[in-house]
Amino acid sequence: MSGSPVTSKSIPVNLDRTLTHRLHTLSKLTDRITQLAYEAEVGIPMHEGRCLAAIGSFSPMSVNDLSRSANLNKGQASRAAQSLVDQGLVRKVVSATDGRGVVLTLTTKGEKVWRRAMALIERRNVEILACLDHAEQEQFDRMLDRLVSHARERSDEAG
Repeated sequence: MSGSPVTSKSIPVNLDRTLTHRLHTLSKLTDRITQLAYEAEVGIPMHEGRCLAAIGSFSPMSVNDLSRSANLNKGQASRAAQSLVDQGLVRKVVSATDGRGVVLTLTTKGEKVWRRAMALIERRNVEILACLDHAEQEQFDRMLDRLVSHARERSDEAG
């Protein structure tokens, strides 16, 4: 694509060249390998691993916070959190500020599994970006930050 923004008058002809299609394809391709790695190396499914990673990185957090951080809907986040609680990886206590809410934190066992999950995430990121040289990786990182920021602004504007 050139330096000009894509508008409704410049609809791409080939679906497989659109940004959204390529991002989705990249996500699906990398998720296949990552799912297998989570099960083999961390011992939990990928969606639970992502939740564990978010709780360990941003806790204490509510289920709503978890759904935003792990990019899941509230129901998925709630089920994953409960599974992690049932496995003894996450502690769930009633919120001191919201009697209906809960606060999620890692248990000692959860911290050990979280470290394995974070090592896997780091390794998968290195593997996925390995086809780019250092300068390209830095540029891609900055561009992703801009795209995410722009998407958040648009999402906030839309309500």
